[in-house]
Amino acid sequence: MSHSRADRAVLRRRCRPIAPALLSCLALSAAAACTTVPLEEAHTLVSYDGLMSNDGKITKARLRVDPNDLAAAKTIYVESTTVSPNAGASIRKPSESALVANVISRALCVGVSDRFQVVDRRENADVVVHATVTRIVPTNAAMAGVSTATSLGASFVIPVPVPRLPVGLGGLAVEAEATTRDGKQAGAMVWAKGANAITTSARVSQVGDAYSLASSFGSDFSKMLVTGKTPYKGLPKFPSAQKIRSSLGGRPKYPACERFGRSPGVKDFAASQIGLPPSWTDKRPAVVGQWSP
Repeated sequence: MSHSRADRAVLRRRCRPIAPALLSCLALSAAAACTTVPLEEAHTLVSYDGLMSNDGKITKARLRVDPNDLAAAKTIYVESTTVSPNAGASIRKPSESALVANVISRALCVGVSDRFQVVDRRENADVVVHATVTRIVPTNAAMAGVSTATSLGASFVIPVPVPRLPVGLGGLAVEAEATTRDGKQAGAMVWAKGANAITTSARVSQVGDAYSLASSFGSDFSKMLVTGKTPYKGLPKFPSAQKIRSSLGGRPKYPACERFGRSPGVKDFAASQIGLPPSWTDKRPAVVGQWSP
């Protein structure tokens, strides 16, 4: 049955008194709904000794960095992120887990560009970075679709953003390290984060949440290498001009980062708001890392 504009206005007025209560309820349930993803090692790092916990409640991490080893470095090479067999087995389509890995590589490449010159050959680099996806907690695609429909329907009545349903949330775990020319570990991180119902948009894909979280890891690890200290202390800083340009789909600072493709930018943000899978807006990577234990 269709409704006139006047009917819809009446409906909104009638629902206004319950809107604050409904929003409070949704916010409380969403705050409690966050996927817990354990830290997981894939034995791809030179060493796990000396890793310190960040004691985070949302983002879990164990990390170490040697600012002295990084101080003299000028060039850096970013390897293609690999997917461990355990992580790959949780996703039906290998192309989707490869998409998550590529987002990590892209975010790492753009992030380290703030401090280092990114080169396209590892033999020309003072530091080499490699990362491995150790776990992907699949997003329940069906529930993500229901959540998107519910949110869009609720926004018709309440003209404010509504959290997604706190069911079927996904997550991501990654480990990475940076090594010098002589193979010494200059920085390492074992990282895990789960999606939450407030800040992570529901996308109809098994890797919907992992895709959204991938750039968060890339940002954390690259920030550690750029600053030579933990990325989890201090006040957040405004992103550099080159980061903003890259996030909007612009040309990266260094041509070597083009091998990971450009961010789909605003197009992907718009798609995420209506639940479209990330594969609809982000191209399949031309370079995929090969797993080697």
